[in-house]
Amino acid sequence: MANTDTGGEPARDRSSGLSDKQQRILDFLRSFLLEKDYPPSIRDIQQGCEISSTSVVDYNLKRLEERGYIRRDREVSRAIELLDGTGRRRGSLTVPLVGAIAAGSPIPMPPDTLPPGYDEVAVTEAQTRGRSNAFALKVQGTSMIDALIDDGDIVILEPTQSCDDGDMVAVWLRDENETTLKKFFHEGSRIRLQPMNSAMDPIYTSPENVEVQGRVLSSIRLS
Repeated sequence: MANTDTGGEPARDRSSGLSDKQQRILDFLRSFLLEKDYPPSIRDIQQGCEISSTSVVDYNLKRLEERGYIRRDREVSRAIELLDGTGRRRGSLTVPLVGAIAAGSPIPMPPDTLPPGYDEVAVTEAQTRGRSNAFALKVQGTSMIDALIDDGDIVILEPTQSCDDGDMVAVWLRDENETTLKKFFHEGSRIRLQPMNSAMDPIYTSPENVEVQGRVLSSIRLS
């Protein structure tokens, strides 16, 4: 009787013992990691391998893990590592995902507070630019969409209280007790916090009302 891997696809007679679907997933993982230097999402794999559903992807990833081709950490987003030495993730590490930040209207977020039991995100040294104290925030809103940062994406930041004009930063607005993700500019006696969305207006405020909390190093698209 032919073996099927939750997609109606018979296993090929190959020395590796992998089905066609599993081999396609393995090849896709290898090429994706080499090109982007971070692992694909389940939906990336589904679309890239033309598989019918994410549940079929998950089933075959479990089989690949059982056979020693990959290692997964289900507590960390996108944490898939190849174990055959080809396309291995370079400089893999994790950073804390400490909360959410608005890329739209500012949202309340008390400063200097880490939530208990915070999650972690798998990243590379390139994404942290070698910063050992990098942290991650999940983006809410679309004001940075023209900078290719969409609602639900993850931004990796370095803690800092200073920045240059044009830097993308997480800013705490003291009077409002709110944080927002914007590009930072000095304009005379005031600060302009500029969204990267032509449909949205900038925020103007005084320097005394602004505390920079982090500068964006990179971003991760999760969907």
